[in-house]
Amino acid sequence: MAKKEFKAESKRLLDLMVNSIYTNKEIFLRELISNASDAIDKRYFKASQEGQTGLSRSDYPIRVDRDEDARTLTITDCGIGMTDSEMENNLGIIAQSGSFDFKTENAKEDGTDALDIIGQFGVGFYSAFMVAKKIRVVSKAEGSDQAYVWESEGADGYTIEPAERDDVGTTITLYLRDDTDDDQYSDYLKEWKLRDLIKKYSDYIRYPIIMNVTKQEPLSKEEKEAAEADEDGKKPEFKTVHEDETINSMVPIWKRSKSDVTTEEYNAFYKDKFVDWEDPQKIISTNVEGLLSYNALLFIPSRVPYNFYSKDYKRGLQLYSSGVLIMDKCEDLLPDYFGFVRGLVDSQDISLNISREMLQQDRQLKAIASRLEKKIISELKDMMAKDREGYEKFFNNFGLRLKFGIYDNFGANKDKLKDLVMFYSSTEEKPVTFQEYVDRMKEDQKYIYYATGDSIDKIKKMPQNEMLMDKGYEVLFCTEEVDEFALKVLNAYNDKPFKSTAEDDLGIELSDEEKAIREKQSKASEGLLNSIKDALDGKVADVKLSTRLKSHPVCFSAGEGISIEMEKVLAEQSKAVGQTPTDDMKAKKVLEINGDHPVFAAMRRVYEADDKATLKDYAELLYDQAMLIEGMPIDDPVDFSNRVCRLMK
Repeated sequence: MAKKEFKAESKRLLDLMVNSIYTNKEIFLRELISNASDAIDKRYFKASQEGQTGLSRSDYPIRVDRDEDARTLTITDCGIGMTDSEMENNLGIIAQSGSFDFKTENAKEDGTDALDIIGQFGVGFYSAFMVAKKIRVVSKAEGSDQAYVWESEGADGYTIEPAERDDVGTTITLYLRDDTDDDQYSDYLKEWKLRDLIKKYSDYIRYPIIMNVTKQEPLSKEEKEAAEADEDGKKPEFKTVHEDETINSMVPIWKRSKSDVTTEEYNAFYKDKFVDWEDPQKIISTNVEGLLSYNALLFIPSRVPYNFYSKDYKRGLQLYSSGVLIMDKCEDLLPDYFGFVRGLVDSQDISLNISREMLQQDRQLKAIASRLEKKIISELKDMMAKDREGYEKFFNNFGLRLKFGIYDNFGANKDKLKDLVMFYSSTEEKPVTFQEYVDRMKEDQKYIYYATGDSIDKIKKMPQNEMLMDKGYEVLFCTEEVDEFALKVLNAYNDKPFKSTAEDDLGIELSDEEKAIREKQSKASEGLLNSIKDALDGKVADVKLSTRLKSHPVCFSAGEGISIEMEKVLAEQSKAVGQTPTDDMKAKKVLEINGDHPVFAAMRRVYEADDKATLKDYAELLYDQAMLIEGMPIDDPVDFSNRVCRLMK
């Protein structure tokens, strides 16, 4: 029979598919197995429509056979098969989908699908040309007495001729390309490689995928006695056998009823699928049906992945379409702040592009992502309410990611996450939520107070917190760099603004007696304070007597603009990129001095004695002390040391 030319500009389209549409050669096996599954679906569906009973999917296997010597790979199904005219339409016209036509013809009256079928584009078959120099297809349609063979070596065309085949179904034989320096096509004839590809992409095809495999089995007593000994006189313990094995699992664990799956089974699935040696902390299984149907099985790990906070970590869920793996890391299904969640989504409703390797950015995918986000938030809140210890463990692992989520994107997601974050409480001495803080605020308290520092122990010793904590005000401790940035983005919780304990104005009303004392001290010390400010020569925006210090001599507070903690973070970031911080990246420092401390009394004596040199030493020393308390480097360590020595004389 004369060779026929491909239709629909197929030469160009075939070249496009082989070289551009598919980015990963190994998916050819996924496509061929998916097509075989579709063919069996059609036959199975037709039989059930005709009233046949006793049907079992296990009676409809898909075989994968390999011949390393002949360099052939064969996929055989017992599906509905094709006539010569169907071969002409399905294989002779690229992008003509028999599966799509069958699905359309058997749609329900309301337009919804009557059956779940994988292939709808009619191009997956041609992905085989990425690895094959020749393809031979032998098929016999159900209800036909004649089989036909379709052969092609690519864009030059194809032939269709009568053939011999006893059973209904299709056999596709790939004659693999020769190996090159870049591509080892021989790997697709290796048992281990085929097993890996089937488990990776087609593990949940609902029909058994059978392959003849090599195994080692113990010899029976009789076989061992009959076996010949080796040079060392030892007889073999095992024998090599070849037998058929079902490679795929068929029924996904997420498709099974929750009541039929044990926690141990979920844990085993997670550890095997996502390569973890610890059980997940939380399992989230959900099944949604309706206009948008999908199954999702999500896991929150019990520990932080080693590279989670590095640029090498790739977030995303595995995406399946009717049990066939489409993407291993679908980032669009998870927001960054839930990047720690592992798991998968399986849906027949998502719109795929023709290669099934990439998704169209459509409303179905966005809708699934939105629902998953709400589900994760709901499950985390439930964990917080019912398993506080467990939630605190989770937050210790992944809370930083949630805080970044509040700060990121100009706070677009702050309202979703504000009730999930926690901060260490000065009064409770454990992590608490904003709601818990607000519920026990003092009656006249206007602000939610927080303090920043490198650690809880260091924050507890900070002079700025002394008066607040002495008066019984609760302070939240911020020990991560992102904490204050997140609180600034939040601005307030339940109409209660956040206020740093290092701010110039704490917003606490003093008693009349306290006000009178402070006013009298300030007026009496006005000259001294101005002299100290002059001695510091522009290092601080102001010098004043403190209303927050009790036992400590000095501290910094910050005026309007960025805080001192933010200055430290920005300085580190500038240093990392080799830049010098600009003035707008520095806080407006206010040097607060304890007017009741002996140090201030000493400074007053020096001021009254008009000892300007010593007063400058005192002023510089207090400034450096305040810098050290904040954990910031002093300007000149040698000058600091000499100054201390002068004052010790």
